Amino acid sequence: MASVAPNDLSSLWMPFTDNRYFKANPRLMVAAQDMHYTTADGRRVLDGTAGLWCVNAGHGREPIVKAIQQQAAVLDYAPTFQLGHPLAFQLASRVAGIMPEGLDRIFFTNSGSESVDTALKIALAYWRAKGQGQRIRLIGRERGYHGTGFGGISVGGIVTNRRTFGTGLPGTDHLPHTHDPARNAFSKGQPAHGADFADRLEALIALHGPDTIAAVIVEPLAGSTGVLVPPVGYLERLRSITAQHGILLIFDEVITGFGRIGAATAAERFGVTPDIICLAKGLTNAAVPMGAVAAARHVHDAIVDAPGDVPGIELFHGYTYSSHALACAAGIATIDLYANEGLFARARALESHWEAAMHSLAGLPHVIDIRNFGLVGAIELGPRPGLPGVRGQEIFRAMFDSGLLIRVTGDIIALSPPLIISEAQIDEIADRLATGLRQLADA
Repeated sequence: MASVAPNDLSSLWMPFTDNRYFKANPRLMVAAQDMHYTTADGRRVLDGTAGLWCVNAGHGREPIVKAIQQQAAVLDYAPTFQLGHPLAFQLASRVAGIMPEGLDRIFFTNSGSESVDTALKIALAYWRAKGQGQRIRLIGRERGYHGTGFGGISVGGIVTNRRTFGTGLPGTDHLPHTHDPARNAFSKGQPAHGADFADRLEALIALHGPDTIAAVIVEPLAGSTGVLVPPVGYLERLRSITAQHGILLIFDEVITGFGRIGAATAAERFGVTPDIICLAKGLTNAAVPMGAVAAARHVHDAIVDAPGDVPGIELFHGYTYSSHALACAAGIATIDLYANEGLFARARALESHWEAAMHSLAGLPHVIDIRNFGLVGAIELGPRPGLPGVRGQEIFRAMFDSGLLIRVTGDIIALSPPLIISEAQIDEIADRLATGLRQLADA
């Protein structure tokens, strides 16, 4: 048996982390409440990122905590293969009730990555059920992030997420990203230019043939690659092209779902309804891991009504923890909390103050672009010559040590605070960033 000290940091292999640096310079959080984390040395840190885009209602919310505690005492786990428990059906109905009209068939997963892989498999199963099994191509987008499953990294467009793991799924292709700083730098809300980027889909359809393409998947607003807001008319054009050629459209709303941009979904906010929506993060306020896929009725019915490969099983897919009882309890309590406190509307009402605070940072050292929509913002910094990403890590560490949690992707600061944030706390985020950016310039 290995001999390991109880508090040894070496045993944990941390995700998406510079493990060697962290274990030499640990930054540990031991508690959280509302808008703040507490560190191991007793400091309060303002949460400017809702954890990882996920704690939309703030930390440690009592209704969610109580729901989990009570459920654990009654039914901790029940299998959902050929069996069920009431909370799974209750939560599915609640989620369906806030999705766009018609997307009312809900499949539960455990994460955003699993939601994406599930959505891709549903798309392939749909076309097989329709007698068009040759439709196996999946179209993603450059600078897209769809989690870390093999399906997600295949349709995703982050090179560092892909290069270590081989070629990924065969038959994938990618649209160009929509980031166009030459025309859209320092945009407030949706950029005016770039709807034409959607027209590149026509070229991919002509190249591969429409009868080979199962689905197109995009984030309506890309978060993890630096807050890329869709240009005016872009999503509408994608929907028009996919509908014209009979291709399924999937929105990855793992980040944008549950109020992040001032509505239950980005589909609602932008007025564009896809065939499938991927969800996670804010579904349970991150209190228990959970994801979901919302499928249009016609997609669900085509699969369920077709003869399956195994008698009595229409979709040969699922997870041990699909519809986990504690996650369902957390999800119901979370959706109740969103409704009772009007948090989606609150996010929309704070949008203008948030926008002003973000753009107040224009002109500070190294700031080359600022983008915002809903309660999401990005401050892009010019990289150090020959050292991309170093400036971002420097500002991340400096901000945490000064009492503000931000997220960086390369040299882009990404912000997405809990929806309970106050205007004074928005100003505090901007003030702390301004101070940090000035100090970074002097370092």
